[in-house]
Amino acid sequence: MSVSGLCEICQRPEVDHTCDRCGNLVCDRHFDAQLGICSECVAEIEGGDPADPTGTGDDMPDGVDTYEF
Repeated sequence: MSVSGLCEICQRPEVDHTCDRCGNLVCDRHFDAQLGICSECVAEIEGGDPADPTGTGDDMPDGVDTYEF
């Protein structure tokens, strides 16, 4: 479903979904299509960080996959 506005989580203009639980307008990155809810609601229900919808939790800079010593 195409809606207009900004993603209420990351402020991107590519909003494609509305959360079935809270009504937030969200982009693809912050929407769980399987559950039909935004990453904030997923984090609230399951725990976790809504800013990291992949759940990787990595603190590495962009472009760095691993560190070798």
